[in-house]
Amino acid sequence: MTRIGIIIGSTRPGRRGAAVADWVAAAAARHPAAAAGEAEFALVDLADHDLPLLDEAAPAAFGSYANPHTLRWAETIGSFDGFVFVTPEYNHSLPAALKNAIDYLDAEWANKAAGFVGYGTAGGARAVEHLRQIVGEMRIADVRTQVQLSVYTDFEITDPLETGRFAPGEHQEPLLHAMLTEVIAWSAALAPLRTPQPTAA
Repeated sequence: MTRIGIIIGSTRPGRRGAAVADWVAAAAARHPAAAAGEAEFALVDLADHDLPLLDEAAPAAFGSYANPHTLRWAETIGSFDGFVFVTPEYNHSLPAALKNAIDYLDAEWANKAAGFVGYGTAGGARAVEHLRQIVGEMRIADVRTQVQLSVYTDFEITDPLETGRFAPGEHQEPLLHAMLTEVIAWSAALAPLRTPQPTAA
């Protein structure tokens, strides 16, 4: 079975990301691959992992993680075949917490697939643009289809300091399902690269 992690990319108090990720998870459970038992989805909340600014002495490419929080994070990410990154846009880019979490690891990300759900005043488009460059360096295959949620049309916000109510447009779930189909397909296609191949005698 293909396992997809839905990563909540913001740790800010009052963030809207948790509501968005809950919607992604609920919609993913209705995806035909989930109903057929071919794929499963799990939420991964950066706020639950409490990663400090990168504090490993050795570069992640060496795989010699020393800190307990890094080992827990590596175990979590290593258990998935692909990812959906749920990210807001902060100043034309992704949150520092998400970049930091990515930088902690190396092999655990490699040869997997990823899709993106962005949200913000510009639908998170510029955050996703930067995120695509980063995941490419991590050897993650990013799929083309993405979901862009606007704070103007997909949220009901009366006070900018409040989270508001998440109310995605009807077109968003079919778009999300199209993206998930791509992520599942690419995750499965890359499986041979994640499995060590026997060497010829």
